Amino acid sequence: MRISITDQFLWDVYNFLSSAGNIADFAFRAPTMRNFLPGPQNPIYKKYRNDRNKREFRNLIYYLKRKGYIKIKNLENKKAIILTKDGISKALKASFAIEGKKKRKDGKWIMLIFDIPEKRRKARNLLKSILINLGYKLLQQSVWVSPYDVSGKTEQLLQMHSLDNYVKVFIIEEI
Repeated sequence: MRISITDQFLWDVYNFLSSAGNIADFAFRAPTMRNFLPGPQNPIYKKYRNDRNKREFRNLIYYLKRKGYIKIKNLENKKAIILTKDGISKALKASFAIEGKKKRKDGKWIMLIFDIPEKRRKARNLLKSILINLGYKLLQQSVWVSPYDVSGKTEQLLQMHSLDNYVKVFIIEEI
């Protein structure tokens, strides 16, 4: 399966940042020299710039900025790429296409139950789209299950979007 350059770039940036530490902390802190993806000296930046001509690379960065996946900031007189919440979500969604869905080795399933008030309808719709993208299936209203090993990604996204207060996650042996 061929993956789009946008998804691949965001996933590479996400992997680079997560190897440096907690990606959620990175996303929520104000930009400093410690929590950004440095520009020209970064290996990911070099890879994409060398594989494509300058115009294509500029267009890729412009597209990512316009869609709200990244922000470009000047920090201490250096350009920096900052991955937004939407960018992190898009990168995690792309990870399935890149890495493939892997079933849990122990054969257990993940069950997620949520109760989000009507006044937070947007949050509920966001949660449903996250669950669908992570490979969950609707078992009954507000109860979702998945045989895939996505508990870590689920927790990251719930914390990132402040939905963890409305959600309970269980590991179950059989349905």
